[in-house]
Amino acid sequence: MLDDHVIYEVVSPVGEYVGGVRPIAPRLSDLNGKTVGEVWNGMFRGDATFPILRELLKKRYPDIKFVPYTEFPSFLPMVNIDAAAMALRETLLRSGCDAVISGVGG
Repeated sequence: MLDDHVIYEVVSPVGEYVGGVRPIAPRLSDLNGKTVGEVWNGMFRGDATFPILRELLKKRYPDIKFVPYTEFPSFLPMVNIDAAAMALRETLLRSGCDAVISGVGG
């Protein structure tokens, strides 16, 4: 039973930008001709899920390109989150990704 006097703090998943609220990037209107990166943390069957997503998206958007999760840095074990984030950023920029599918384990 919850105590009526306990205060629970809730954190927004959108987060806050240091300079105020940062707007979310607009959605892409179409994935044809776009490059999509697959980012996976190595947990829960991304190796089985990403090929299925690739196949389904390719049927809908024939000109879509993918940068597979195997071309991104590994995040396990994640010892230095800042270094891992920088490596991911560099790979995304170098690969020319327009969008990302992020797969995480649960």
